[in-house]
Amino acid sequence: MKKLFLLLGTWAAFAAGAIDDLGMTAEVFRDGADELPYRQALIGESKPGKYALLLFLHGAGERGNDNLKQLINNFPDVMAYCRKHELKIVVLAPQCPKECRWVEVDWGRKSHTIPKKPSKPMAMLLKLLDQKCAEFAVDPDRIYVTGISMGGYGSWDILCRKPGLFAGALILCGGADVKEAPRLTEIPILFYHGDHDTIVPVSRSRDMAKALQKAGGRKFEYREIDAGHFIWIPVYRDAKNFDWLFSQKKHQEK
Repeated sequence: MKKLFLLLGTWAAFAAGAIDDLGMTAEVFRDGADELPYRQALIGESKPGKYALLLFLHGAGERGNDNLKQLINNFPDVMAYCRKHELKIVVLAPQCPKECRWVEVDWGRKSHTIPKKPSKPMAMLLKLLDQKCAEFAVDPDRIYVTGISMGGYGSWDILCRKPGLFAGALILCGGADVKEAPRLTEIPILFYHGDHDTIVPVSRSRDMAKALQKAGGRKFEYREIDAGHFIWIPVYRDAKNFDWLFSQKKHQEK
């Protein structure tokens, strides 16, 4: 037990240091008695113009209330891209409570119907987004979402609930309600899945790609790669994915 304690202590110290390096502040959104921890970064504050906004939704293993774990699994690569390219952007990384999900569905099933009401953390997240967009006068044409695994499900869910809000989405190994595809045809969406994923069936992304195509969608791209579930390492380290994401605007110049 002592060895385990030391290992956990070492991990905590490493994580805290890494997060300090990201330059993010620890915040808590409160809605009545409920709390949603989140990390926030303002990048490019001195640059002219309005802020863009990026929402990052973590996976199941990062749930909790420590306001730390949501920043592992290559989230530092996301932040590194934003800083390297000197974006003027608000980055939000909320943390889902351990007993909840961004969308309350079974990840192992091959289909689901979107719940009529958002999960409790998703409902709070929608309020948090409204608050931050107003607080920082965010450019309404440059609001983006990316998520992995459980956060991939959450990304599809929030797109379906707020299809007019987002300029683009980068979604990894998630699943969506294919019946919602007609509502998403005007949103640029780049989504990935590993072809031998044993945690979230690859059919979830394949079926959504077929549904979007059938609905007349022309702004999505589905990419399947030779991998299992943990695809965020190559995807988030490939700067071309973020080049694509941040080039999207709701009202493109003609």
